[in-house]
Amino acid sequence: MKEILITDVSLRDGIQSLLATRVRTEDMIEVLKVLDRCGFWSLEVWGGATFDVCLRYLKEDPWERLRKFKYVAKNTKLEMLLRGQNIVGYRHYPDDVVEAFIKKAYDNGIEVFRIFDALNDTRNMRKSIETAKKVGAVVKGVLSYAISPVHTVEYYVKIARELVDMGADIISIKDQAGLLSPKMAYDLVSALKSEFPDHPVHLHTQTTADLAEMAQLKGVEAGADMIDTTFYSLSCQTSHPPGETMIYVLREFGYKVNVNTELYKKAGDLFKEIRKKYGKFDVLPPYPDVEVLIHQIPGGMITNFINQLREQNLEEKLEEVLQEVTRVREDLGYPPLVTPTSQIVGTQAFMNVIHGERYKVVTKETKDYVKGLYGRPPAPVKEEVLRKILGDEEPIYHIRPADLLEPELDKIREEAKQAGARNEEDVLSYALFPVVAKEFFEWREKAEKGEVPPVPVEETEGETSPQKAPVEFNITVHGEQYHVQIAGRGEETAGGKTFFIRLDGRLEEVVLQPIREVEVTGTSYELSEGAPVKPRRPKPRDVGDITSPISGKVVNIKVNVGQEVKEGDVLLVVEAMKMENEIHSPIDGVVEEILVQVGEDVNPDEVLIRIKPKRR
Repeated sequence: MKEILITDVSLRDGIQSLLATRVRTEDMIEVLKVLDRCGFWSLEVWGGATFDVCLRYLKEDPWERLRKFKYVAKNTKLEMLLRGQNIVGYRHYPDDVVEAFIKKAYDNGIEVFRIFDALNDTRNMRKSIETAKKVGAVVKGVLSYAISPVHTVEYYVKIARELVDMGADIISIKDQAGLLSPKMAYDLVSALKSEFPDHPVHLHTQTTADLAEMAQLKGVEAGADMIDTTFYSLSCQTSHPPGETMIYVLREFGYKVNVNTELYKKAGDLFKEIRKKYGKFDVLPPYPDVEVLIHQIPGGMITNFINQLREQNLEEKLEEVLQEVTRVREDLGYPPLVTPTSQIVGTQAFMNVIHGERYKVVTKETKDYVKGLYGRPPAPVKEEVLRKILGDEEPIYHIRPADLLEPELDKIREEAKQAGARNEEDVLSYALFPVVAKEFFEWREKAEKGEVPPVPVEETEGETSPQKAPVEFNITVHGEQYHVQIAGRGEETAGGKTFFIRLDGRLEEVVLQPIREVEVTGTSYELSEGAPVKPRRPKPRDVGDITSPISGKVVNIKVNVGQEVKEGDVLLVVEAMKMENEIHSPIDGVVEEILVQVGEDVNPDEVLIRIKPKRR
């Protein structure tokens, strides 16, 4: 009787697929205690988007989350999803950062690394596989599955050979978008087991189009040794097959599965109640997305995509953007849509739609991708697109991208400490996400002093919350409009309600006096006397008034006042939808005024930099 091993991914990919990864550590601890007693081969609880979201939105230290999970999970190996040279970020990092991150992840509790590259370029996986093996971890070498003319069984067997030669212990098929059909699962697993009989084959599928359960069963019939599941209350939609169901079916077919299904059901019951708390992020329709077979957007991306469009007030553009995703993916050589290529393709499609012209505005990441800084595309980039983006510049597909990067960890260590890093884990957080990590360090300092609430209010309020005010809105004072985000609530005072708010991106403590409350549409407030107010930035009027094409956060300013610039020079970088967007000068001139700082949030209707045109 063959044994099938199971990894539960509820507390990583389950929450990422269905709840935008916004579930707090404290809400997962009791569930993890139960999962740890179920008998799983491993529990995937870290990596993917969890690292970024912990810092950016939840104001949690992702390393502390891992340590808490390791303390609780005494019986089961903990696993993480690692994006190869991208680690848990959205760009390539130097080898020294990759090595240090993996070593610290192992020291803090990770025993299994599921390592992938968005382009299946194994050059981008070599360093992470080598390092994970060196520290004594188990490595799942991943094949990122996609549908295209180039993604054939023969293609994947070739990639698997390279991974095995690099030292991967397990060959893992990663069907992040739920595209793997039962026939393809059977054919691919059969080919892999024939070519690599001594290596276990692992099958990770998502239920977006309702193919996953059939694909897993046919994959197991073909010889797959391991599958991923979630408990029932975080299964289906764009998540994964319910483990309780798959275990029942596998046992009926005569396979041995050493998982306690009563305890598994208990974990699902616990999270069934917890999920209600996160109704704000629980936005997916209850039926399958059969169109995923066309647009191929993975489950972990679609919920974030919807939330990001909502933040831009452009939800009605979703269908148009999804159609453009398909066209952009073909233009760029059919990359599998998995982080970071899913964000690159998705953001570029978004830009194409909102600007009404394809590739009129090109993100930095799209240009880097086309140039080859993310690796080799599976198929050639369309020549006309390549030339529109690169001009006369030639791509560098023959070079391993990380070979172009200088070691940087030692260089930024002191900078990270000045930003608030307290240990080597903090330094790594800063290396991966400098602006986001710095904001987290500053928030942590204030929270420890009691200057801000320990939990950001916008991350705890679900649909059933009694709070009536929205967490983001505009207010008008004496004809001037200000953008307000509620960051947290303080104590009730005689003068009114104390709130921690961001006025046009700057955190302030103010006393707000309610005028009227509206149950659904929001609350109108007036600022009490003496409250700090920062005027909005002016609206653009002249050709030299530089704006951002999208709402986001300023992460870099490339120029100084008085500096001469030429048309096309990069002025600043705005991060939006997890991608960095370079803002270029439309004219030759001199920088006359800079109206923003690094870390500030900006909107498309605001002047960020003023350029005085050069006289001809």
